[in-house]
Amino acid sequence: MTGISANGMTSSQRPIVQQQKPGGILLLGSGGSRSHTRTAMAAVNTAATVKGIRPLIAADQEGGQIQRLKGSGFDRIPAATVQGTWSSSKLTAEAEGWGEQLKQAGVNVDLAPVADVVPSSQKNQNAPIGELDREFGNTPAEVGPPVQDFVKGMQAAGVMTSVKHFPGLGRVRGNTDFSSGVVDNVTVRGDDDLQPFADGIEAGADMVMIATATYTKIDAKNRAVFSPTVIRGMVRGDLGWDGVVITDDVGAAAEVASVPAGQRATRFVAAGGDIVINATAGLTATMVNALVTKAEQDKAFAGQVASSVRRVLTLKESHGLVSCG
Repeated sequence: MTGISANGMTSSQRPIVQQQKPGGILLLGSGGSRSHTRTAMAAVNTAATVKGIRPLIAADQEGGQIQRLKGSGFDRIPAATVQGTWSSSKLTAEAEGWGEQLKQAGVNVDLAPVADVVPSSQKNQNAPIGELDREFGNTPAEVGPPVQDFVKGMQAAGVMTSVKHFPGLGRVRGNTDFSSGVVDNVTVRGDDDLQPFADGIEAGADMVMIATATYTKIDAKNRAVFSPTVIRGMVRGDLGWDGVVITDDVGAAAEVASVPAGQRATRFVAAGGDIVINATAGLTATMVNALVTKAEQDKAFAGQVASSVRRVLTLKESHGLVSCG
């Protein structure tokens, strides 16, 4: 999932999308109006579609400070801290409206909702979630229901969702986009704070996004996004999730800058993941080539790539993005 400008492909991004045909596109920066976005995404579809398979086109459309598309034709979405105070029926109805706007703009994935639980005592020290008002509440019981309502609303509009950022960024200090060495020394396997992710899956979320932080009480040797314990053990095993698993950004994020770009892709897939988010379009070929090379050299890895492709194609087919013939 390659990052491009939310205003449309730049002159440097267009040839990358045309040549690499990434299976997904991530909109970055601030976009224009709904009509402008629709035109820009039509061009993206033309550039990225291969053999009748169209790309996932995703935006971070959470609300508050995290809303990529907010030009004319897009409602300004309140922060999750506000959404979490609404009735279930109101949040579902509002999310359906926001989803319909995305759909009309040619965007088929909202990389939301945030299922992270931020303890109230840590809100002001929690850079990625609490400081930005991205949490629905401060306990699993407060967060789970709005996560479900948001997912159901988007689903009613025909927009895919991703619960994030497993196994939770509510207890860290640094923001993995801008800091490295972000660590959670508290969360354990089977933690109560994981319940909102299970709730989101139950409601029909299409993807589970994995954090790039390290969880010392789960797997001290690997960032979550590279951890077989987190992805195969907890997401696939404990949660019973057999759908698509996606990374948080591993292109521009400071947390993974020390890891060679190709390894960011291969280590995630080897750990059981499916879609690599890469916000730096210029790294796309490096990541694709690394996956292909490793698959050619390693039969077991090739099998994992094939399984991931099947999961992604199944998701695309269920949302009308596959037209073979």
